[in-house]
Amino acid sequence: MKDFHYQALPLDVHFGNGKSAEAKDILIQHGYHKVLVITTPGQKEAGQKLSQQLQEISAGVYPHAVMHVPVEVADKAVAFVQSNDIDCCLALGGGSTIGLAKAIALKTHLPIVAIPTTYAGSEMTTIYGITENNLKTTGKDIHILPKVVIYDPELNLTLPAQISACSGMNAMAHAVEALYAEDKNPIVSLMAIESIKALKFALPMIVDDLSDISARQKATYGAWLAGVCLGSVGMAIHHKICHTLGGTYNLPHAQAHAITLAYSVHYNRNADDDAMDRLAEALGVNSREEVGLAIYHLNQSLEIPLALKDIGLPEEGPSEVAQIICDSPYYNPRDYDYEELKDLLNKAYQGLPPA
Repeated sequence: MKDFHYQALPLDVHFGNGKSAEAKDILIQHGYHKVLVITTPGQKEAGQKLSQQLQEISAGVYPHAVMHVPVEVADKAVAFVQSNDIDCCLALGGGSTIGLAKAIALKTHLPIVAIPTTYAGSEMTTIYGITENNLKTTGKDIHILPKVVIYDPELNLTLPAQISACSGMNAMAHAVEALYAEDKNPIVSLMAIESIKALKFALPMIVDDLSDISARQKATYGAWLAGVCLGSVGMAIHHKICHTLGGTYNLPHAQAHAITLAYSVHYNRNADDDAMDRLAEALGVNSREEVGLAIYHLNQSLEIPLALKDIGLPEEGPSEVAQIICDSPYYNPRDYDYEELKDLLNKAYQGLPPA
């Protein structure tokens, strides 16, 4: 059996309905006394509510997180933290908010506490991404791994149906690519399959009834597993495509992941037979030839936008993205073929089935 190792994961993870109400006690137990709550502008009100709950240990709310962590936004946040003697950044939100907290930690080594309100999964990883000059670069650093993660499914009840669905499919993408990662291993593969099954089960229920707390719990569980996968093994072509769509065209992260996953797995359907056979079983289809269509049809059932043009990709985007990923590829279990990728990305641009 191939040797394998794990990257570091947060040691203190809390999970439960209403668990975010215990944030103050948890923070004090870790010795934090001047905590800055970080949010996006849209979640400023939720951040203020959390800040009030933290009482005397709160240093206020910093509501300036945006998609893809532009370097100028990160630099301003670092300067703010350094000038206000902050001893902990509490990220309340999804990938944008946690991403900004990580950018701060990268420069300052301040601890992060994460309270995710989407299913993005980045709270479980040492991975960061920063965008400069329309290029999103990623890296890994132990200093940006959150010290504490608090999962509270009740916080997701206000997440709209489309954002819930796209965020959940973003999580599924982490689990899918863990199955054919260069450093895949049997334990992470088991978690990946469990994650895919949980999300496939929960997301349609959430879209049907946003107040279904049991479905929210199941999706949070699936997203946590997907985050562990993302933090434990490398990713491949799908993440390269999405990082290019985000960094170059500023496309919304979760929607880009949700749309392109069907095309990524279709491209890799014969590259790793064992991984794709297991994926087909998890998705409830008969063969790996059907995995792309299965995800495409799942997106349809979740009423996710199907076309990259509808979320901002210009007409020349497919050929440019194909060229960028071929010029600077991530690992993938099969070689990068420009013409085939351009064809698939054109289908994704138009919202056509991958096969």
